[in-house]
Amino acid sequence: MCVSWDLQQWLSFGITLSIVIEFVSGLECYVCNDQDGNAAKCLKTIKTCEYEEDHCMSTIRWSTEPYWSQGAEKQYYVSKRCATEDECFREINGNMPLCHYIWYEDWKCAECCQGDRCNYYVTLAGNVNLPHSSIFLISPMISYLTFKLIY
Repeated sequence: MCVSWDLQQWLSFGITLSIVIEFVSGLECYVCNDQDGNAAKCLKTIKTCEYEEDHCMSTIRWSTEPYWSQGAEKQYYVSKRCATEDECFREINGNMPLCHYIWYEDWKCAECCQGDRCNYYVTLAGNVNLPHSSIFLISPMISYLTFKLIY
């Protein structure tokens, strides 16, 4: 008995197989630790995350060398890694009091994203999980203008 598949069956099989492969292969994130900027290792080293790690985390720190010395220049230190949602929540909320961008003080900020290699850039536009307050001001205005244009 010979079984032949039509085009629709082959397409269904191909789509199912690609979904399974994507699910099994896991999330990919850029990884690095305390690099002096978002370059070189932070943009070239990629890790396939563990099953439970469904976010990519980036942290940026503005400080002197890991050890303090008088007159030392401040600089950025970038770290990237795979993380769970809980780790992201703890890191972001734990750093909020320190995330102030005051140039003469040490500070540290964190952000998380979902999607393969989504942490290429370190944007740190605040806590990306919370909507910006200006959205609440702009949305009614856009709705009003749209309504006026249509009617």
